[in-house]
Amino acid sequence: MLEVKTLDKPDERRDFPRGHLEAVHMTELDFAVATFEPGWRWTESVAPIAGTATCQMHHYCCMVQGRLHILMDDGGETEVGPGDVFVVSPGHDAWVVGDEQVVVYDFEGQTAKEYAKQEYAKQE
Repeated sequence: MLEVKTLDKPDERRDFPRGHLEAVHMTELDFAVATFEPGWRWTESVAPIAGTATCQMHHYCCMVQGRLHILMDDGGETEVGPGDVFVVSPGHDAWVVGDEQVVVYDFEGQTAKEYAKQEYAKQE
């Protein structure tokens, strides 16, 4: 099998306050590119769509641009920046640090299929 798509032409785009997600769906990979503007915070921008207090998705990510602060429900926290590869389990909040736009690649297929999608509210 050989399958190629370009991020310049995503299969779908989901807009939410201060950001958006573009998804590419392939035979064995659902890939997401999330873009967050300065001032974006999950609990303010996506929680109303998801219907949960914190993000309940698992993420496998590579940070491309900007800085993101992540706060876990258990109190653990970190900040990630360009070139960082990170895994975040369900139960977290996150927000943009500083004035630079954040671009993050997410390889966890659930994100590409469900993140900030109205019909998946309460499942996220």
